[in-house]
Amino acid sequence: MKWPLMHNNIIESDIESLIKFLSQRPIPILTNGKKVREFEEAWSKWLGVKYSIFVNSGSSANILTLLALKELFGGGEVITSPLGWVSDVAAILHAGMTPVFCDIQLKNLAINENELIKKITPETRAILLTHILGYNGLSKQLLTICDRNNILLIEDVCESHGATFKGKKLGSFGHASNFSFYYAHHMTSIEGGMICTDSGSIYNMCRSLRSHAMAREMDDENMKSYIVKNNPELNKDFIFIAPSYNMRSTEINAVIALNQLSRLDENNKKRKRNLDIFLDGLDNKKYYTKFDREGNSNYAFTLLLNDPDMMLRNKIESTLKEAEIEFRRGMSGGGNQLCQPYMRRIYGDEYKDYPVCQHVHNFGWYIGNYPELEESKISYLTKLLNKI
Repeated sequence: MKWPLMHNNIIESDIESLIKFLSQRPIPILTNGKKVREFEEAWSKWLGVKYSIFVNSGSSANILTLLALKELFGGGEVITSPLGWVSDVAAILHAGMTPVFCDIQLKNLAINENELIKKITPETRAILLTHILGYNGLSKQLLTICDRNNILLIEDVCESHGATFKGKKLGSFGHASNFSFYYAHHMTSIEGGMICTDSGSIYNMCRSLRSHAMAREMDDENMKSYIVKNNPELNKDFIFIAPSYNMRSTEINAVIALNQLSRLDENNKKRKRNLDIFLDGLDNKKYYTKFDREGNSNYAFTLLLNDPDMMLRNKIESTLKEAEIEFRRGMSGGGNQLCQPYMRRIYGDEYKDYPVCQHVHNFGWYIGNYPELEESKISYLTKLLNKI
C-alpha cells in the first residue's frame, strides 16, 4: 500500500534503546521486571493517575479490569456501545456479567447520554465507555449520571492516547481505564496494554489477576497478609484468589514503550493538525465533518457519509483501493459488534435497534494518520474523495 493504516511507528531510536538494553552483561532478565515497573510509573505520571499495570495487550487490559470489578464489586449489567472492539464485549462476557447496549452519537462516536439514561436498571454495575478513534466520549452529563446512580465508570482509551476532557487526559476520570500499545496505535510496545486507576484495591486485584491471580503479586502487604492468614493450609507463595491467566508483558516491550512515550505528545500535536486539514478539506455536503474535535487525539482519519448510499460507498472503496490507500470500513472494530456472528448467536437481529451505530457500520471508514504526513498528501486525499 502507498498509504498504509500505520507507517514508521517503530523508528531507529526505539531499536537502538532495545539494543543498548540487551547489550548489558550479565544479560538482563527479560520477563516482567524493573523496566516494566519503570514504564508503569512513567505512564502513571504522564496520565495523572496513581497506579498503572502493564499487560500484554489492550484486550488483556479489558479482560482483567472487568474480572477485577467482578471480584471486588460483584456482577450485574455493564452498559456499553455496540461500536468498538470485540474485546470490550468479550471482557464483559468472560467476567460473567451482562452487556447492555446503548446507541451512539455522531459527534464523537460514543454513547449517547440521553439513550444511556433509558438503559439504567437496578442491576447496572458499570458503564464501559469507549473513546473511539481519538475522540473524547466524556461529558458532564455522563459523569453526573454515574455519580447519581453509583455506577462504576470504565474508560476504554485504547484508541485515544492523550485525548482530553476539560483539559484533563482521558483515562484519568473512570474508576479504571485501559490502553493499548498495539503497532497501529498512537504509540507502540509491539504488543501491550495498560490498566490505570486511582483505586488501591483495583490496582492490587489487577496486579494479582495479571499473574494467575497469585496473592503474592499484590503490592499491598495488608491485603496479602489477610489472604495468607485466611488460608493457613496453603503455601503463601502459591495462593490463587480467582480463576485467571498469565497476562504479563516483558522487559523488551517496556524498553520500547519508554522510548516511544518520550515523543507521544509531540506526535499527537501533529496528528491533530493532520485531522483538522483532512476534515476541513472534505465536502461537508457529502461527508460528515461535525465531529467534536475539542481535546481530540486521532491516529486515524474518520470518514463518514452524511446519507446512506450504497453506490457511493462502493465507489469510495474502489477509488481508495485503486489509489492503494488502506482503509477499514465500520470505524472502530469493524463497526456494530451486534452484527458479528458471536453476537448474532446471542442477540439475533438486535443490531437493527441501534440506527446511528448501524449507519457508521455501513457508511464509515478510517484511514491512517501518522505524524510525518505532509499537508499536500492530505489535500490529495480530500480532493480524491470529493470528486467521487
